[in-house]
Amino acid sequence: MEIEIAFKNAYQKLKNNKIKSASIDSEILLSKAINKSREFIILNSKYNISNDEYVRYEEMINQRLRGKPISYLTGKKFFWKYEFFINEDVLIPRPDSEIIIEEVLRIYKKKKKINFLDIGFGSGSILISILKERNDFRATGIDISSGALKVCKINVNKLCVSNRVKLIKSDIDKFFIGKYDLIISNPPYIKKLDLKYLDKDIINFEPEIALNGGLDGISEIRKIIKKSSELIKNGGKLILEIAYNQKKEVKKLLKNNSFYVNSVVKDLANNDRCIISTKI
Repeated sequence: MEIEIAFKNAYQKLKNNKIKSASIDSEILLSKAINKSREFIILNSKYNISNDEYVRYEEMINQRLRGKPISYLTGKKFFWKYEFFINEDVLIPRPDSEIIIEEVLRIYKKKKKINFLDIGFGSGSILISILKERNDFRATGIDISSGALKVCKINVNKLCVSNRVKLIKSDIDKFFIGKYDLIISNPPYIKKLDLKYLDKDIINFEPEIALNGGLDGISEIRKIIKKSSELIKNGGKLILEIAYNQKKEVKKLLKNNSFYVNSVVKDLANNDRCIISTKI
């Protein structure tokens, strides 16, 4: 079957099922199925693909119809400046989380040899991106998920930062190692009762443990702030990603745990997304 026909069949299926990104999804999955670049697909519309390749393509299209995100189907996601391996054990990195990287680079522009902790590293996208930007930084990452630990190790090796990072499987409550100049975290912050309102692409495929912030949405944030007050050096920074409506509660928690709130940074949609504080 010619590439052009295979693509049109897939595109029509996705479009009929109201997949907004039907065209680009069809192209990306075809590229994955036949192991060729997207440029090759565009320039070689009459190229014949094998029956096995078409069967593989159809299966991925059918999974996409059921809501499985493109990044899980391809096993990769571009974030910041790098391509990360991901699977369903970790959240898909979002552009809004790049704010944490931007703020770290801004705050520590003139400082060297920063030792930081990432609580709930997931795929490692934030932690690794920071290390790639600053080769004098060192990091420790903790996550409760064995699956996330495996994924992050793959990315640490893939992006060549393994000599500057230590990854540990641990809940923040049980972690007592070290004193840090900086702590970062993109924790679960969605209220448990709100999970059912998430898009099917998210709730049916992304790990609930990385989304569920408890009944009030801040149970994990509460734990992180409390523990960070013990793990961070005086004058050290805590940078947290938060939900758009959590600023007031999180600021109160920070103040009650000896943190001074420096600023709240808005995301691409102009919602409160990142809160920066200093241990006093």
